[in-house]
Amino acid sequence: MTRRKKITKMLTASQMDFLKQLDEEEISLFTIDVAKKFVSNRENLNEIIENLAHKNFLHRLERGKYCRSTFRDEYVIGTFIVEDSAIAYWSALNLHGLTEQFPNTVFVQTTRKKNPVSIFGTNYQFIKINPQKKSGITYNGYGNYKYPITDIEKTIIDCFDLPQYSGGYAELIRAFYRIKLNAEKLINYCISVNNMATIKRLGFLAELFDKKELLPFIEFARTKVNRTYNLIDPFGENTGESNSAWYLRLNLSKEVITSIIQNQY
Repeated sequence: MTRRKKITKMLTASQMDFLKQLDEEEISLFTIDVAKKFVSNRENLNEIIENLAHKNFLHRLERGKYCRSTFRDEYVIGTFIVEDSAIAYWSALNLHGLTEQFPNTVFVQTTRKKNPVSIFGTNYQFIKINPQKKSGITYNGYGNYKYPITDIEKTIIDCFDLPQYSGGYAELIRAFYRIKLNAEKLINYCISVNNMATIKRLGFLAELFDKKELLPFIEFARTKVNRTYNLIDPFGENTGESNSAWYLRLNLSKEVITSIIQNQY
């Protein structure tokens, strides 16, 4: 029979000691297993934490995972509640300054399956990828505010790979046009993502925009061109001029793409 935990009204000595230990260790988020490593009173640990959550000193993020009730960094929380993850897609585009559009959902890339959740009024969407696609991870912030995020090149590739999470295809094209990218990183990340349509679209756009820093990438992309036609805009209709060099159907014409990068579309 499971012992019913006793909820006390006042802070007990054990509860105050636990909060003090969190302060001393500078911990804002923790799991039960982590808490066991720095508390002396392990026997009543679950009861202590449940009491502190009931009194709003702690917030239960999900089973076995907690944070201080005053902690609100949505990017840290999003990558804390699922292992092997990073802020990605539209959220990363915004954080890297590649779009002025601000998503109302935090997009988290992970190798684990996890359903969407809402915490402190913030919605989280978790996009599961194959482990081979995990690359290009860097970090933002320091201490308790440090979190993993895809770097600029990987963010661009991920968004072209799964543009439904990018916040809009036209905005994504503008981001690619404006930013200076590392050709070697693009090549390596494209190899890990292994999406031939994405490689062809990026190669075509890099050539169209005359991005000289990406000449090695353009040469690499040409070696990946297959004889299957893909739409330049995966969300558009199957119409438009056929580009035989890249095996792309330009359902967004070059003129329309030019108007996009000039913010006229």
